[in-house]
Amino acid sequence: MDSMIAAAAQALAVGDPLGALNRVALRNDAPALALRGIAMAQLGDLVRARTLVKSAQRAFGTREALSRARCVVAEAEIALASRELGWPIKALEAARITLEAHGDRLNAAHGRYLQIRRLLLLGQLDQAQQILAALDPEPLPPALRATHELLLAGIAIRQLQSSAARAALNRATQAANQARIPALMAEVEHATRLLDAPAARLIGGGEERPLRLEDVEALLDSTSLVVDGCRYVVRGCGMSISLASRPVLFTLAMVLAEAWPADVARESLIARAFRLKLSDESHRARLRVEIGRLRAALKPLASVTATARGFALQTQACPDVVALAQPVEEKFAALFACLADGEAWSSSALALALGIHQRTVQRALDALAAQGKVQSLGSGRARRWITPPVPGFATTLLLPMPLPGD
Repeated sequence: MDSMIAAAAQALAVGDPLGALNRVALRNDAPALALRGIAMAQLGDLVRARTLVKSAQRAFGTREALSRARCVVAEAEIALASRELGWPIKALEAARITLEAHGDRLNAAHGRYLQIRRLLLLGQLDQAQQILAALDPEPLPPALRATHELLLAGIAIRQLQSSAARAALNRATQAANQARIPALMAEVEHATRLLDAPAARLIGGGEERPLRLEDVEALLDSTSLVVDGCRYVVRGCGMSISLASRPVLFTLAMVLAEAWPADVARESLIARAFRLKLSDESHRARLRVEIGRLRAALKPLASVTATARGFALQTQACPDVVALAQPVEEKFAALFACLADGEAWSSSALALALGIHQRTVQRALDALAAQGKVQSLGSGRARRWITPPVPGFATTLLLPMPLPGD
């Protein structure tokens, strides 16, 4: 490795892409192309970055397996930053194995962390946690140790383990300060701020107030009956009843929980559950059928009783009933939860992350764009969607799963 390439690589390692480009901007040999691609990625020009990295991979000969594997890892990182979650993961795993075989354990570990980050975005927490548990961050440099702790915090946040998340973020802060990479330090600081931001809203007893993650964790461990609008379940007394696949029943449970201990008029239930402004006898009959199904679904946690004007939620197992709502009231809250990370997402990546059809995502994005709530960049397959994060709300902490039909 010549001195200019080594100096450029060192500049990239400490987060100085402009310093790296000053050394290799006019060179077109394979190592320089790879470094230029990484520099452009750090500067945010991901399209140009991918082109350069692909050119570098082709420029390296077939005998230069180690360098080609490093290019594959770099391309995977660019794809992840571009939120192209459908990128061929098998290519990354093959590159990681090659790096391990050639003794490049740092880049092999980096490839493994990219795999975990992708799993985290897709909500595959068990698999991400299993892979992460097999990695020992101690021998790694500070930057990778910070990445390790950020991933631990991300998993803990999604599992509602606030103490574990805060401990991981404290360790990430220490590692990031040792690495002295401004972008990494900013990422850790942003994650820490999110942990202190409202993650949900508590509705019940005639009041509404924001909750932080540790408050949500305490609420779910309490004796209250909680209708959880972030995960579409009803929890209480150590039991959990999922209504994620039954959106009408969940909406009825949510409306009744918000009003508890008062009842809710039939017209209000019909309007919220069936999205109808006017009601006739057929709608009332349908409501009675759905209430009967809700009674059966909530046994033995709660019951639904008829009143003169509507229905009320009652529970003998729990002392009170509360509704846990998303931090921001928005029809397309699941999309906003993804877009709030500040990255530019493709519609295909959003569909993968949310587990819904791409056409459904595209229709929702078009509707939001018409309202000026999201913006698109590029066109065709390169089209990406962005939105500014909602100030003061940790919309990514309790990433909701979408209700079927939303």
